[in-house]
Amino acid sequence: MGMMGSFIWLVTQGSPLLAEAAEAEAEAGGFGLNFDILETNLINLAILVGVLVYFGSKVVGKTLSDRRERIETEIVAAENRAKEAAAALQKQQQRLTEAQAEAERIRQSATTNAQQAKEQILAQVGVDIQRLKETATQDLNSARDRAIAQLRASVVAMALEKVESQLKSGLDENIQQRTIAQSIALLGGSK
Repeated sequence: MGMMGSFIWLVTQGSPLLAEAAEAEAEAGGFGLNFDILETNLINLAILVGVLVYFGSKVVGKTLSDRRERIETEIVAAENRAKEAAAALQKQQQRLTEAQAEAERIRQSATTNAQQAKEQILAQVGVDIQRLKETATQDLNSARDRAIAQLRASVVAMALEKVESQLKSGLDENIQQRTIAQSIALLGGSK
């Protein structure tokens, strides 16, 4: 109950009690107010109501203005927070867009790098295969040349052994000359 409600309650409900208390005091020789509505001076009542309205309106007005100011301050603060949140959201969305663009650039760069690495590896493999073929061909040619040289050496050795054995067996000089010429012709023609 407000101040005004208390006053009205006292006037309507408490007036018979207050009137009896005031009469008892007046009989005792003291000062008292007569609160009986019919016996009370209406001017006193009007002054009392005016004082209550005057001071009560100031208190209520101040309370209401303080509350209005507090609500306005909170509304302004809420609007500022909403603006800040919207700005932060826009900034984060811009960062997200930039991050997505960067991720796409990195993905494209990785794809390009992977393709280049693949081409380099394939080119290197081709070079390695060609080098291995050349090395194998050289090794094969070297082995063939060694085999031919060994075969020649063995033919020469066998021819010399044959010639020596014939010489030892007493061939005449004509036969020896012919055998040597044939051996030399064999050696010279096979090169």
